[in-house]
Amino acid sequence: MGKYERIIEKVFDQNYKPNKVRVDFKREHLVEAADVLGIERIKNLGDIPYSFRFRRDLPDSIQNTAPAGAEWIIVGTGVGEYQFRLAAPGKIEPNSHIKLVKVPDATPEIVRHYAPGKDEQALLTRARYNRLVDIFTGLTCYSIQNHLRTTVSGIGQVEVDEIYVGINKSGVHFVLPCQAKSPGDRFGVVQVMQDIALCQERYPNAICKPIALQFINDNSVAILELSVSEENELLIFSIVDEKHYQLVPRTRILEEELRILMENEL
Repeated sequence: MGKYERIIEKVFDQNYKPNKVRVDFKREHLVEAADVLGIERIKNLGDIPYSFRFRRDLPDSIQNTAPAGAEWIIVGTGVGEYQFRLAAPGKIEPNSHIKLVKVPDATPEIVRHYAPGKDEQALLTRARYNRLVDIFTGLTCYSIQNHLRTTVSGIGQVEVDEIYVGINKSGVHFVLPCQAKSPGDRFGVVQVMQDIALCQERYPNAICKPIALQFINDNSVAILELSVSEENELLIFSIVDEKHYQLVPRTRILEEELRILMENEL
């Protein structure tokens, strides 16, 4: 077990009591735990909770205390303040059995030449050129911010991969915070909670729709709309809608396919 795992495990053990659904801790608790364990002082203490919020899984010794169907996550509650909370589930991945929808690939060839691969930036770029967020939501959408890092009241520092604003045919405004993941990664409830809190604070007159994007393969993208609700203090993480799109050359979309789609729509 690594240093981060040993420290966070100690912090949980020192603050947890049976049947609790919220376990508060502060940055100084990380220092105290490191000292008790005889671990050399870590310079960037904030990286410990950050790692378990977005990159690492919490140790089994912590997760084993969660009730069936739930798991522990860490959320920010302020500057240098955190909380273990129960979520069901803590992370979500795309459904592997959804039919692909063909979309003519509008990505400029020069962009594909210089931005190959399946990382988050390539994904956001191709989604933008192909207006996949518009197609998925049925809204007219515009990207207004990339790689936003800011502070939200009651949470602390947050990061958002991209933010779109959108409008529907009735003139209602929407704000769509997007998180992009590389293949194999899962979408976390912590990120969605942060996205929602940011939108409530910055865009109070727009409806928030958290969006998640992930490459399935080189030319196919899964897009999900996610939501977080609360039931008896348990965070419920859900998929509102999910579609998978395949970016293809125009010649790969047959007239017969278009006819069938049209008939199904009528």
